[in-house]
Amino acid sequence: MTRPGEILGSVVAASEREQFETFLDYLRDAVVRKARGVSEEDARRSPVPTGTNLGGLIKHLRWVELGGFAEQIGQIPAAELPTPPWTDADPEADLRLEPNETLDDVIGAYQAECDRSREIAAQHSLDYAPRGLTLRWVYLHVILETARHAGHADILREMIDGSVGD
Repeated sequence: MTRPGEILGSVVAASEREQFETFLDYLRDAVVRKARGVSEEDARRSPVPTGTNLGGLIKHLRWVELGGFAEQIGQIPAAELPTPPWTDADPEADLRLEPNETLDDVIGAYQAECDRSREIAAQHSLDYAPRGLTLRWVYLHVILETARHAGHADILREMIDGSVGD
């Protein structure tokens, strides 16, 4: 397994875009790695009072990707996108797995959304800003969100079964 320092260090002299892509892909993979191998029960279980759980983090990150890349940069009309799970009455529905959802379901949806994000981003320069936010800003926002939740996933996984490391 390639260590994080090797992956991230490999782009020290790379272009800004290659750095963004490498950092984000590393974080995307880290979140999925933290969730792989846990039971369905553990994917839903929260060892913290807020209710944060591994499945919900991945489900949420799918919508972060969609909002940044598909909506903002891709300008895909809402009617052509999946209906978000949240409502005014339940604004945090994207942070939990529903009874009909499995961890594999949300990982698959997340990875498919990441693939779409890559395809959309590849079509534009970092300065492209169809709705006022540049692709550069979207990359930074999604990197920030993914890094934050990768850290949450690290802690949750350790609390669930003691698993630590990359």
